[in-house]
Order: sequence, then C-alpha cells, then structure tokens
Amino acid sequence: MTSSPDDLTWLHIGAGSFHRAHQAVYLDRLRQQGLAGPWRLALANIRADMSELLDALARQDGDYTLETVTPEGQRSYQRIEVIDRIVPWSEQLAELIAVGAAAGTRIISFTVTEGGYYLDHRHRLDPANPDLAADLQCSLDGSGRPRTIYGAIGAILHARSKDGGQAPLTLLNCDNLRHNGERFRAGLLEFLALRGESALAGWVEKFTSCPNAMVDRITPRPTPAVRERVKAATGIDDPCALMGESFIQWVVEDDFKAGRPALEQVGVEMVASVLPYEEAKIRILNASHSCIAWAGTLVGLQYIHEGTLRDDIRDMAAEYVTQDVIACLTPSPLDLAAYRDTTLARFGNPAIEDTNQRVAADGYSKIPGFIRPTIEQSLAAGREPLATAMLPALFFVFLQRWHADALPYAYQDGLFDPAAVHAMLSSDDPLRAFAEDRVLWGELAGDARLLELLRQAEQRVRQWLAR
Repeated sequence: MTSSPDDLTWLHIGAGSFHRAHQAVYLDRLRQQGLAGPWRLALANIRADMSELLDALARQDGDYTLETVTPEGQRSYQRIEVIDRIVPWSEQLAELIAVGAAAGTRIISFTVTEGGYYLDHRHRLDPANPDLAADLQCSLDGSGRPRTIYGAIGAILHARSKDGGQAPLTLLNCDNLRHNGERFRAGLLEFLALRGESALAGWVEKFTSCPNAMVDRITPRPTPAVRERVKAATGIDDPCALMGESFIQWVVEDDFKAGRPALEQVGVEMVASVLPYEEAKIRILNASHSCIAWAGTLVGLQYIHEGTLRDDIRDMAAEYVTQDVIACLTPSPLDLAAYRDTTLARFGNPAIEDTNQRVAADGYSKIPGFIRPTIEQSLAAGREPLATAMLPALFFVFLQRWHADALPYAYQDGLFDPAAVHAMLSSDDPLRAFAEDRVLWGELAGDARLLELLRQAEQRVRQWLAR
C-alpha cells in the first residue's frame, strides 16, 4: 500500500493468530470493497515471542493466507492484504510507542488473554504479579521496558499527551474478558493512580474511549499442515499461513472517540450495548469449550472435536447450557437454544483440529470469568445449578492430574500460583480448599452451598470416569 499524509492509523497490539483471522479479515473486507477510506492497519506485539512471525510478515509486505473450514469440511483460501505496516519489536517498544503516539493513530486495538489483565476476584489490579509489579516501576518516557498492556498503553499515552497533545483515541479490546472495555479502562486508570500519574489519568478520562466488544472465531495455533495445504491449493509457500473456522462474529459498542471505518458495512454489529451478546458468548461458547477440553483431557482425547462428537461429553456441555444458562440469560435478543446448537456444531468440526491443551489453559481465569457467574446467579434465584457444577468439578479433577504430573501435556495458566495450588491439593480436604479459593470464587469462596454442589459434582465426575 502507499501512504499519504492524510492517512489514519488503526494500530493493533497482539500479532497472534486471532487478530489475523478476525479483525484483520473485517478490515480487509473494507479494503476489497473500497470502503477503507484513509484507514491503514499497523500490527505490533508487546513481547518478543512474535518477533519471528513479524519478521516473516514484513518480508511479505504484511500479506498472508487464511484458510477457513466449514463444519462440513469445505476449505477455502483468502489472501489478506490489509496490513500496511509491521511494527518491529524492541525491548523498549520504541517504534510501537511512536506509532501509537502519532496523532494520525485514532484506534489502538489489542488482544489480551484473560490473565493478561492481571485482575483479582474484585476486578482490581493485582500489583503482586511480577509482570505488573515491574511495569508499575517502569518508566513511561520511552526508556523503560514495558511488558504488560498497561505499561505499553501507558507509555503510548504519555508520549501522546506530551507538550499538550490532545489527539483523541479509541482503545478497543478484542478478547474474551467480560465488560472488557470497562474493565480495561478501570485497570488502566488504577495502574496510573498506583504510579501517581494523576495528570495522565485526567488526560485518559478526557481524550479516550474504551468501548466494550465481543469477538468470536475459533482459530487454532497454525501447524505445518496448514502451510502445506495452502501451498497445494494456492501455489504460495506462506510461513504466515493460518486457519480458522468459517464462523465469524464481532459486536462492538459504537463509542469511538476519533472516528472509525465503516465497520457496519462489512458485517460488524455496531450496538448500544454488547452485554447480551457478550454474556451468551462467554457463558455458552467459552464455558462449554472449557468443559469439553477438561473432560476430553480426562478421558485421553487430544482434540476438541473428539470430545464434542462423544455423546457423554457433548451432553455434559449441552445440559449445562439447557438447564442453567438459558434460565439465567432469558430474556435475550438471541435465540439461546439455537446459539447452543450452533456452538456445539462448530466445536464438532474435525477439520479445525483445535487441541484440548490450548482450550484447557488458563482455568484460573475461566472459572471466575466464564462459569462462576451462572452459579452465583442461579443460587441467588433459588435454583440449584447441578449441571454447571460439573464444569468446576472437571477442572478440579483436571488439576489433581496436573498435581500428580499425570496430564498428557504441559498445563499453562497465567494466573494461578503453582506452589499454592500444589499445597491446596495436598491438604487434608482438597475440594474444600478449592471451594475456598478466592481467586476462583470471589465472594462465593467458602459458601457451604458451593462446597456441597462441588462435592456432588465431583462424585458424578468420578463415576463418569469409572465407566
């Protein structure tokens, strides 16, 4: 692409597969339809783990091939050519900060895992986390080495507001955190308050917006087989090739501080409130995904579709939604039963080859984020969420396998303290200790009703595994 002085920049932080199979696809549709106008996409990463990919993308002028697969196994190939600028990584994030600070950058979006927000059970920052603690001490003037989204955005905004800068900016989450725009904004302001950056916090309040958003597309980690299929189908040997399912959805609150491209023209749902869409996706899709991954792992399966195609595991996920979630989320603008069925059909797509290892990760974020709200809401309404209790019970048994070094893969979790979890599982009553873990259960921790639910559910999980 050629740039002009009037170009506006959309900077995305997070060079992993999801952005390239999701937001970049919508922006590429704008380009293809001649609706992009002055908007140009720049791609960056906070950490060094994507440097090899960024270098490969730079050699291809930002272009790459996306393979999509329907539940029926039909594959199609698309060349994505929307990335105008690859921002190289450096320890001090110098170029990332410079791009973000430029007045022509009007939107900065980012993809962060749930654990990457460093929030405790009260949705407040956890300054004891080593990464966050380091960034609280890290200089924001460009001489530091920020490693969290707060440190990176803080440094960008410090530079942007320098010398009276007043260029407004939208900060846009593209991830699974509930109320993600609100939670990020609160976390960012708390981060600045802990640093004593009151003037910069005031600038954030005045010149930025943080709309909530909901994103959805299953995007497994790329494998060599994807690259081989892309080459066979297109003739292009693309080291940056990736694959995603055919389903795609993006719902965004229309609160952009400094303009935006015509996203509604290419399938993005622009709404006043993302809440009902977000709740349906998090509780039905994300929680069911985790259920299938934990259950599948416990019975020796490698892939999500293998578990979904087993009646016992599929029924476990379906009953969780049918018996508990639909009651919690009704009324809804969505047909929740149809959404459940579509979700399970997507999970059963064998061509995706999404691993249990990937989906089972970060349980210490997923229990409070995806599962606990249904238990809390059900109990408050006088209902006994027996089907929902199966999900944390599966995770508890999964953790016991981890504790015994009996999982078939390395478990990754950005929030839990391995030593503390080992101690919990070595206690006289591990399930009671699990039910009292405030990281997992927040205000529900220690509730006798929760413990009884988990005891019953653990017995059902053990009986199921013994069949």
